[in-house]
Formats: sequence, structure tokens, C-alpha cells
Amino acid sequence: MNLVYADARGRVYDAPGWGGLGRTADLIIELMEDELIPLPEGATLVSLPHTRPIGIDPDTGEMCAYPEDVQAVGALLPQGYTRLAIPAYVKTDRSRKLPLFGYTAVVWKDGGFHVAAQQTDDPEPWNPLNCDRRKLKKGVEALLAKYPENRVYRHLSHCALGYECLTASNTFLQRWEGAVPVSSGCNAGCFGCISEQPDDSGFPAPQTRMNFRPTVDELVEIMLEHLKTPDAIISFGQGCEGEPSTQVKLIVDAIRRVREQTNLGYININTNAGLTDHIRAIVDAGLDLMRVSTISAIEEHYNAYYRPRGYTLRNVEKSLRYAADRGVYTSINYLVFPGVSDREEEIEAMIDFAKRTGLKLIQLRNLNIDPESYLELIPPARGEIFGMKRMIEIFREELPDVRIGNYTHVPPEGFRRRKASG
Repeated sequence: MNLVYADARGRVYDAPGWGGLGRTADLIIELMEDELIPLPEGATLVSLPHTRPIGIDPDTGEMCAYPEDVQAVGALLPQGYTRLAIPAYVKTDRSRKLPLFGYTAVVWKDGGFHVAAQQTDDPEPWNPLNCDRRKLKKGVEALLAKYPENRVYRHLSHCALGYECLTASNTFLQRWEGAVPVSSGCNAGCFGCISEQPDDSGFPAPQTRMNFRPTVDELVEIMLEHLKTPDAIISFGQGCEGEPSTQVKLIVDAIRRVREQTNLGYININTNAGLTDHIRAIVDAGLDLMRVSTISAIEEHYNAYYRPRGYTLRNVEKSLRYAADRGVYTSINYLVFPGVSDREEEIEAMIDFAKRTGLKLIQLRNLNIDPESYLELIPPARGEIFGMKRMIEIFREELPDVRIGNYTHVPPEGFRRRKASG
């Protein structure tokens, strides 16, 4: 397998004779054949600015930086794939931070690009190539014309057409999981937030957060338009907003009004679940699905990344347990990073957390972050590093009743939904 690099114009090449490598945390590693898959459909190759790739020198057999003035290359994977290693590189300017994306190691092998990744879900629903841009534009035009005063639809139209957000796009294509953002504020200051960063963070947020407070009418219009089939999902809490549960009254009123008119589909919230009292009210209003974002079940690690304001990891656990006990299909949006999530202590803590909270689904998400900044932020490793592939195997062995995937799913057949209370 050959090292892959990009020139100053972003053109990608392989380096015959130079062995391609990967990285886990701050350790450069050789990639195993069973860790590599062909570059998936819908993946994107990107150059890593201010870096030099590291490979195996064919003359010495040693690991070292590639001698020419080129940049390392990484792959951005579509949903359905979990990365097993990040690219092997050295920064040429350590003051520069990489943009907030989830970089995966890439090599050239058997006449094609291969990545250090594993398929962990069905990639088809979230394959960017399955989003017909012409149909999307027509869908945007139709719903904006039907609801010309709905500011949330206008906001989502930018997310769909500008950012090419697939959840926003689904809202206009009226399929699968759609979005209904509701909040501009947040009760956490996530280090890798993709919608709001301090001016001095060094990595600007790739998205802009919504800047208005919707009305219940605006939310209900979007929800009723989307919930027209039994398997439709409409979700509060998107990358372009803050924490949705800070707008608890809006959400509760919207859910109740929608459920007075239709029982079709599933209402979901993507949340940090720190505001336990707010989550209880939303659950009692008739919530069907809840996905809780987390990066660790170890408080020191969790706090370093999320920087919670007025809540603790214990609140998150209470919220999940309350929802699960009342029949909500619960999952976590688990932000994973090779060399960190697969540490012995992290795996053990997450297994215990899943068992205590009654989780039904673990959604593995490749953390979008500058690796050096993240590793400087979090606690150092205390135990063995098992590798991402083995981590996934352990989860499946130790949590046989918990589905391992990458995105929100409708509950399996036979899962009983409960009626709203109050």
C-alpha cells in the first residue's frame, strides 16, 4: 500500500515505494489489510493544510516525513462508515489548526484508494449521491411557496442548498429523517462545536447558527408536512442550532399540537440531555426517539470537551434513564476518535453507562476535530488501547441488546410506543 499526498493545487497522487501509514491518537501505526476498505461511494478526499505526510521510506525502511513539499491527504466518510485510523502526518506549522472535519487515513492499494474504516450501518440512506439536487431545488421552491412566512423553512433552505446538509435536504424531499431546528442558544460550550466558535478558537465553525426564535405555528407546519408516512422521522436539534431543550415550551406545545392531528411517524430530539427537567417535559409530551450526544462516559473527559453550563454527566444519565423507562427509543450520538474512544477505560465506562441507562442504539460518529488540539484537551490514556475495530467487537459482545450503527433509525418491529402523559 502506497502513501498518498496532495500537491499545492490539491491534486492527489500516490508515492510508489513509500509505504502508507495511519495514526491512532499521537501514535503512527502500520495499517492492517483487514482495516482497509475501498474508498466508499460518497466519500471525499481532502488535503490537510500545513502538514507533511508520514510514510515508510523505501530506502531505509523507517517511518519519516515525505521529503517533497506536499500535503497529507485524508478522507471524509459518509454516514454508514466508522474510521479506524486518522492520517499519518506532521504539521509544518504547529500554530495552524485543521478545519473541523473527521479525517480518515487513506492509502493507494490494488489500483485504487483505500481507507482505514469499517462499514457499520447501511450507507444508502445517507449517501450524498442519493440526494438529487434538481429534485431538492424543486422541493425547496415548493415548500417556500406554500409557507412563505415560515422562517424555519427559509433557514433550512440555506442549510440544504448551501451547506448540502442531508437532514435539511430530507425535509424538502419529504423523506427519512427531516430537521426542525428550534434553538439559537446552548447550555454547553463544546470545544468542537460546528455552529459557534469563539473568535480566538483558531478553527471557525463551518456552519452558522440560527438567529431567531421560531413560533409554534412554524414548527407545527414543518412537522405535519414531514410526518406523512409511518417511518418518517422529524428531529429537533441540528448542527445549525444550539441545544433544543432550552426551548422546552415551544417543543412541548408543538409535539402536543402535532399529535392531536396525526399519529404517523416518529418525533425525535438530538440533545445533550443536560436539562433533565426540560427533557422530562418533552418526553411526557409525546416524544418517540431521543439521541443524546456524548464523547465519553468518563466525567473528566466529557467536561473537557462539552464544557457544560449548569449540568453534569449525571444529569445526562438521569435524562436517558427517564426517557427509556417511559418507552422512548433512546440512543447516543457517540463522537469517536481512534486512540481515545478505544482506550480500555473508555470502553469499560461506556459499557457500564449503556447498561445503566437502558440504551437501545449507539450511533458511532467520527469526531470532527483538529487532532492535536483534541489530544491536548483531554485526559491522557490510563490503560491499553485496543483499536477501533476491536472496540466495536467488544461493544457487540458486551451489549448484545444494543444496536451499533451510525445514524437514527426507527425502532425495530415490536418496540412498543407509549402514549403521552399529561
